[in-house]
Amino acid sequence: MTVTGESRGDADLTSPRFWWWERRRGVVLDAGLAVVSAGECVVEGLSFANETGVPTVLGVLLGLVVGSSLLVRRRWPIAVVLVSIAVSPAEMGFLLSIIGLYTLAASEVPRRITALLASMSFVGTLVASWVRLRTLAGDDAAEFDPGVGYTAVISFVLALGMAAPPMLLGLYIGARRRLMESLRERADSLERELSLLADRAEERAEWARTEERTRIAREMHDVVAHRVSLMVVHAAALQAVALKDPQKAVKNAALVGDMGRQALTELREMLGVLRSGEGVRGAAAGPGAAEGPVPLAAVGAAAAAAAAAAEGGPCLADVEALVEQSRAAGMVVELSVDGEPAECGALVEQTAYRVVQEALTNVHKHAAGAKVRVRLAYREGEVAMQVENGVSDAGAVEVGLPSGGNGLVGMRERVNALGGVFVAGGTEAGGFRVSAVLPL
Repeated sequence: MTVTGESRGDADLTSPRFWWWERRRGVVLDAGLAVVSAGECVVEGLSFANETGVPTVLGVLLGLVVGSSLLVRRRWPIAVVLVSIAVSPAEMGFLLSIIGLYTLAASEVPRRITALLASMSFVGTLVASWVRLRTLAGDDAAEFDPGVGYTAVISFVLALGMAAPPMLLGLYIGARRRLMESLRERADSLERELSLLADRAEERAEWARTEERTRIAREMHDVVAHRVSLMVVHAAALQAVALKDPQKAVKNAALVGDMGRQALTELREMLGVLRSGEGVRGAAAGPGAAEGPVPLAAVGAAAAAAAAAAEGGPCLADVEALVEQSRAAGMVVELSVDGEPAECGALVEQTAYRVVQEALTNVHKHAAGAKVRVRLAYREGEVAMQVENGVSDAGAVEVGLPSGGNGLVGMRERVNALGGVFVAGGTEAGGFRVSAVLPL
């Protein structure tokens, strides 16, 4: 199992600690090394006491104290090495010196201090070996008298063998330990960063889903609400004239049927896009592009494009037909176009068309019988549209169309998304005006 830094920290907090040892096996290892070292130092202490005439008890006690110092090697490695250097003239503590140098090299002690202590230990062992060899040579001079060069080489080899291997092994183990800690810290850092990125990605995905739900709802509102509103208006008119004027009733019924079929066609196209995603791929990647995952951000735009395709795509040229539909429902609408029609982008024309469509739908909902004036103006680098209605006719029949309150919000979002300006509000005469300016 993979253990992260946080879990290791929790384990360290809950696991028992024995003074400076982090694990139970560390206590056992150091205690075993101290016992072995103490036994060695006791034997060497007895030999030292016999040679120097020191009391045997002092030699034994010195050996016990010196050998037992390995218990503190993890906490105070410098002290252990200094003890081994101090007793090197007594030819005591060889295991203590080896373990102490290894621990010192593997610890976090500064390298200059480690090098100094290792040099002192090397020199101490070298001098002790030199003295011991010369003493043995003096005792056996009649049989064998090694020269100074031979004694120097043997002493150097012994001192190097006592200092170099534990130092090199300790440096390797310390570097490996620091590398592993660095890798663990880096892995923990990457894990935390990945967790933050995952949280941010989830937040962005949720935000994108919310935005697309809003966009799809706006598209469905713009596409379907207008025709359904006209259907309700025609149905109310049909109910009013059914007995008085049968021919007009038949005409209104035919209009209701046409509106219903168009609304169903648009709704079917939009739901087909949302269900299959084919329209999304076509809108996002273009014709001939390779199939791949459907990007969520393209769903709303593709839905609008598919719904628009049912009528050949809404554009400014279709505004006149849109006005005629409202006139057929009994609304008095005046349409005026100022300036020479200019080439506009498809998205600009769709947005302009939807603004006029939603404004006319709002008049059907809230100002029955009111006169409406629709103006389009082509200017240099922009196109402007304005839909203004007067006061509602008191004698007009209210059809009771429901309102969700999202029409003006949707128009403002559409216009602002293209860098345009949208203004809506009441007029001094008591009517209502919707104005928008879109850059070409």
